[in-house]
Amino acid sequence: MAESLIILQYLDEVFPDTRPLLPADPYERAHARFWADYVDKKVYGSGSKMYTQPQMHTNIEMVDILKTLEGELGEKEFFGGEHGFGFVDVALIPFTAWFESFDRYWGVKVAEVAPKLVSWAARCLERESVSNSLYSPEKVYDFAGMMRKDFGIE
Repeated sequence: MAESLIILQYLDEVFPDTRPLLPADPYERAHARFWADYVDKKVYGSGSKMYTQPQMHTNIEMVDILKTLEGELGEKEFFGGEHGFGFVDVALIPFTAWFESFDRYWGVKVAEVAPKLVSWAARCLERESVSNSLYSPEKVYDFAGMMRKDFGIE
């Protein structure tokens, strides 16, 4: 959704009686915003090439992005660390439905490249609010195939 990160921040501010997505500490808030922006620009930007470009070096780019994200996640349960499930998690979780397509179209085996990220995604999917909100990997794969045909890749 266009400008969804801005919408998330707006909702966080407008509904102060709910558990916030962003931490209260200004430094931690800025840190979360940085990583959410990274997801928005890098994962979406590179992932969108799945529709318009053959494998080429896009798979190398995606591997680097996934490894960088896994490095940021580290040993934390969620990207929010002590804060728990939060802003960065909400920004990244929709892209996990793309993981199967990364493998099938580009040969990027996310479970091998970023196993902690795959475990994180499984923890997120245990949340009903997440599991009820995402498209299935198969549906994303079918959509990507349709887009690739439209762009003349297949």
